[in-house]
Amino acid sequence: MNWDDNGPDIDQRLVDSGPDGEDQAVEAALRPKDLDEFVGQEKVREQLDLVLKAARARGATADHVLLSGAPGLGKTTLSMIIAAEMNAPIRITSGPAIQHAGDLAAILSSLQEGEVLFLDEIHRMSRPAEEMLYMAMEDFRVDVIVGKGPGATAIPLELPPFTLVGATTRAGLLPPPLRDRFGFTGHMEFYEPAELERVLHRSARLLDVEIDTDGAAEIAGRSRGTPRIANRLLRRVRDYAQVKADGIIDRDIAAAALKVYEVDARGLDRLDRAVLKALLKLFGGGPVGLSTLAVAVGEERETVEEVAEPFLVREGLLARTPRGRVATPAAWAHLGLVPPQQGNGRIGQQGLFGT
Repeated sequence: MNWDDNGPDIDQRLVDSGPDGEDQAVEAALRPKDLDEFVGQEKVREQLDLVLKAARARGATADHVLLSGAPGLGKTTLSMIIAAEMNAPIRITSGPAIQHAGDLAAILSSLQEGEVLFLDEIHRMSRPAEEMLYMAMEDFRVDVIVGKGPGATAIPLELPPFTLVGATTRAGLLPPPLRDRFGFTGHMEFYEPAELERVLHRSARLLDVEIDTDGAAEIAGRSRGTPRIANRLLRRVRDYAQVKADGIIDRDIAAAALKVYEVDARGLDRLDRAVLKALLKLFGGGPVGLSTLAVAVGEERETVEEVAEPFLVREGLLARTPRGRVATPAAWAHLGLVPPQQGNGRIGQQGLFGT
């Protein structure tokens, strides 16, 4: 099994919150340039605005910033806004790219004063580099080891003041000593449909796409609370509207387009519905083990667990229990199925020896 930065190595899904090649190209044009233009994340935006304004008033570099949350919510965008608000250059790298302390030392030693260093997936950085980062963040100094064995010598290297912006999708994997060195920590929440509608209207203007209020609402409701997914769906609906209609996106056009791409009204795609159908139709709603469910769907265990299940759990369609995966009443209702009633009044699969 091959793994990339976003999980199992599977075909890119339309509702995958990780970026693809097209996303990276388009997002550069759609990204807001300052905090006033940034949509959503009101608390984080307000708090971050105070941090940056105070730093500018002092004539100092901003405190180190840690941004956590699911992919596609705007962590990279906020890091670029931080650099723009501080009128500083930004350097972008990632945790998996820093496998040795020397890799990090090379980056740190070349920073300019006040520069913003954006470190994506910071929880995946190697331990030696992580320990070097402690001193760099706190004292703006690193010790470069020259030589090996008893003759090794540590040469202290002074660093110019800089701002580290760390981004992580799994904040719990960060060791406390590293987490404590960030002056500001912001957790990115999933967006409400109304916020996604604002994102879609703004993106439509930049892409020169005509979309009405109902069309934006239809796409927003299927975007899983994630701006990256909303923008991706907008581009696919735009394509459909240009080929099948007059180029104007309304509710009917948006619904028809997303039906073609197999994204339903709740944001579930083919894989999500396959997992639910197997759980409901083959196993009576569960409980059923993850491996058995994966075999029934025809996918790898990791794909079901890491790709499909998080959204199904968040939507209240599936529950993880010690006995296995269990469908909720909402799952039966979403697929238009009637749950079987057990003799004891419980919903679910019969036991090995009956009820």
